[in-house]
Amino acid sequence: MIKLKQIILMLCLVLSGALCYANGEARTGNENDGHNVPIELKESTGASSLDKSSAINPFINGHVLAVVFSENLGQVSVELATAAGASVQCLSVFTPNGLQVYIPNTGNYVVTITLSNGDVYAGEFAVMD
Repeated sequence: MIKLKQIILMLCLVLSGALCYANGEARTGNENDGHNVPIELKESTGASSLDKSSAINPFINGHVLAVVFSENLGQVSVELATAAGASVQCLSVFTPNGLQVYIPNTGNYVVTITLSNGDVYAGEFAVMD
């Protein structure tokens, strides 16, 4: 009788775990935990005919925005704003260095990168819990 009771309890334990996993309740954090999610630079304006978007690599990992510059673009201005247009942070950095910005609040954001020659690149992204 005790053996049957143990088997039934073990079966309940295994089935409850399987049902939680199937229902999606067994998550422990963000779906992109530990993974960089690239931000596509959608808007590009400027007088220069050279497209430098391939040298600008922004990505989001949880609440951290990182922008990596793979070539020397001179001094660039990076502005982080909410999707509604409220400025969160403005930075000026010399390339080919990169930068990291911690974003404490969830929501939709826009990163705008302005090169020293006036070219502007922008991309939208979301920060989720």
